[in-house]
Amino acid sequence: MKIFPVEKMCSVFKVSRGGFYAWMKALPSNRRIENQMLDLEILEAFVNSKKIYGSPRITRELHKKNINVSRPRVARMMKKANLRSVVKKKFKITTDSSHKFPVPENKLDRDFKPGILGASWVSDITYIKTRQGWLYLTTVIDLGDRKIIGWALSATMKAIDTVIPAFKMAQKTRPITQQIIFHSDRGVQYACNEFRCLLEKNPFIIRSMSRKGNCWDNAVAESFFKTLKAECVYQHKFTDKEQAALVVFEYIETWYNRKRQHSALGYLSPEEFGKNLNKENIAA
Repeated sequence: MKIFPVEKMCSVFKVSRGGFYAWMKALPSNRRIENQMLDLEILEAFVNSKKIYGSPRITRELHKKNINVSRPRVARMMKKANLRSVVKKKFKITTDSSHKFPVPENKLDRDFKPGILGASWVSDITYIKTRQGWLYLTTVIDLGDRKIIGWALSATMKAIDTVIPAFKMAQKTRPITQQIIFHSDRGVQYACNEFRCLLEKNPFIIRSMSRKGNCWDNAVAESFFKTLKAECVYQHKFTDKEQAALVVFEYIETWYNRKRQHSALGYLSPEEFGKNLNKENIAA
């Protein structure tokens, strides 16, 4: 490769030799240094979010570190660095309600913000595809802090493999010591005799089910599955059920419950919100 002398290059670009050497010796501006540091902070926050967060949540993560920056500026810098959320917006709702078991009325009535822990639980079932076949995920969410307090992965849709172990885990995580509404859709797993008898063993539990064909009655549970599918499941092609189980475990227990910013909780994680809620109730 041919190298041209400085004098000739300065002549071609119509700049002085003195100006060229001054530019070579010049220190980067404060703004440039700030942008370089901010680029690194944004990248770190983006990677820590599993490449899920967009500019609003990234901005909040930076504010937690006392980095005073506006959301538009973060958005511009993310766009320049080609940092885009991996989230895909596709989700399918499935419920098998073609059964003859009794269906309790909707006692929850879309009261998704009880203001305390242990007042209302919601539950649902979704499916996860692997090359080995389907896995079914059942979750139980406490509406007080939106935390997943019970869950189960199974290879079948039977109540003994889905709703029963998920409920038992929730009951162990947060023992039921006061009146509580347990709400679900009208799926056969929730309506069957085995699960009904399990709930009726505790006199504090009030059963509640969504109205026919109305998924909005169980919107919080559906919303979690939409988030799970978009942020986790659709980002993987699971070779087997064991791999899927490990990824789902990590997402729920390490990420969603403990770290993920939740818009309905003032952009706190369920664990953070629950701790604040307990402090408020103790102070009251």
